[in-house]
Amino acid sequence: MEWKGVISAITTPFKPDYSVDHAFLADHAAWQLDNGVDGIVALGSLGEAATLSFDEKVAILRTLAKIMKSKPLVAGIASLSTAEAVALASAAREAGCAGLMVLPPYVYSTDWREMKAHVSAVIGATPLTCMLYNNPPAYKTDFLAPQIAELAAEHKNLQAVKESSGDARRVTAIKALCSDRLAVFAGLDDMVLEGVRAGAVGWIAGLVNAMPRETMALFNQKSDALYRWFLPLLRMDVLPKFVQYIKLVQQEVGKGHERVRPPRLVLAGAEREAALDTIRAVLRDRPKG
Repeated sequence: MEWKGVISAITTPFKPDYSVDHAFLADHAAWQLDNGVDGIVALGSLGEAATLSFDEKVAILRTLAKIMKSKPLVAGIASLSTAEAVALASAAREAGCAGLMVLPPYVYSTDWREMKAHVSAVIGATPLTCMLYNNPPAYKTDFLAPQIAELAAEHKNLQAVKESSGDARRVTAIKALCSDRLAVFAGLDDMVLEGVRAGAVGWIAGLVNAMPRETMALFNQKSDALYRWFLPLLRMDVLPKFVQYIKLVQQEVGKGHERVRPPRLVLAGAEREAALDTIRAVLRDRPKG
C-alpha cells in the first residue's frame, strides 16, 4: 500500500450488551470510504482495542476486509506481550490487511533496547508494510527521530510513522533524518495543518468518524478558515476521554452511538452538556456544499 492521505482511525461500535456491532461497523466504514477516506485503520486507541479480545480483533478485521474494495485496511497491533502482538500481526495478514500500525506494548514502558526489540519483532513478523505509532502521552514510550531512523535502516517494510507527540517539530526532525524514506502522518486531529506544513503526507484522523466530508476538505484544501471552524471538535481528539467525545459527535450527526465499553463510561452531567453545547454550536455553522 502507499502511505498517504487521510486514513480513518475507526471507532468500534457496540450493541447494548457491549458485543461488537459488525453490521454497523461495515456500514460505517463503507460510508467513510464513499466520502473519500483513503483507508481505514482498525484496533487503535480510538477503536478501544485494549478492551477487545484477540478473537474480537480478528473478527473486526475480517468484517472490514470485506468492504474495503481497492482501499487499504490497516490493523493496529498492540498487546500486553510481544508474543500476542506477533500473533495478531500474522492474523491481520491472514484476514486481508494491507498494512500494520505498530504500537508499543500496553502498560509496560521502558528503555529503547526493550521497546526496539518489541516493535522489531512485530515489524518483522510479516512482510506487510508497517507504520510505527509514536504517542508518548498515551503509551509513555517516546520514539525519537534517531531511533525511528535506526528502525527504518533495519526494516525495509517500516515505511511510515504516525507522529502523535503533539510537537510538529518532530515531523521536521524525522524528515531531516529519513527524507522520503518514511511517510510521516499527523496523528492528532488538532495538529494536522501544522504537521502537513512541516512535511507530513497523511493524517490518521479521528473526527472523520463523524464528519468525513469536512475532514477530507480540510486535508485537501489546507484552509485556515476551515481549520478554525473545525478546531473545537478536533481538539476533542486529544482529551483523556477522546473516545467518548468522538462517539458523542458521531451520535449527534446520526452516524453512531455514544456507547463505550467499560471501564469507559459515556459522558455525564455537566461534562456531557458542555460537550453537546460545543458540538451543536460547531454543527450550526457547518459549511455547506
